Amino acid sequence: MPDNVFGLPVHPLIVHATVFVVPTAALAVALYALWPRFRFWAGWGPVALSIAAVVLTPLSTSSGESLQHRIGGSKLIDEHSQLADLLIWWVVPLAVLAAVLFWWHRRDTTTRPAAIKAVLAVLSVAVAVGTLVQVVLIGHSGATASWGDTPAASSQSTGGE
Repeated sequence: MPDNVFGLPVHPLIVHATVFVVPTAALAVALYALWPRFRFWAGWGPVALSIAAVVLTPLSTSSGESLQHRIGGSKLIDEHSQLADLLIWWVVPLAVLAAVLFWWHRRDTTTRPAAIKAVLAVLSVAVAVGTLVQVVLIGHSGATASWGDTPAASSQSTGGE
């Protein structure tokens, strides 16, 4: 993978797609698990979004590691990198649950135990929430690593001029 495109580092370009797709996938899976009307409307969308999240996550971490090697590391970048490495452990189960939910709801569910449906819903919501929390933690640490020592960030954190 190239380190830059038209002189811009690849990492922020890929991360913008990841920051959109991963939370959208998490919300879509949670809604799919809980809301029959959304389920009917969304079709295979949550599965596709979840698979895109699984693809984008290693691309983001890989491009981030390349950028880190180019510009050097710091404690903040290391923290950001460690948090980012954990995201794959959230998006893979999210994609698996999306696929299971899709399969489950495309079949005749009248003869299936309601307890299994409830367990799938609870797991889906828990993984979706965990995924969203992880994305926020990663994003905050990345923003702090990128912008934390700028004059604008310093004046905002001290409350003014």
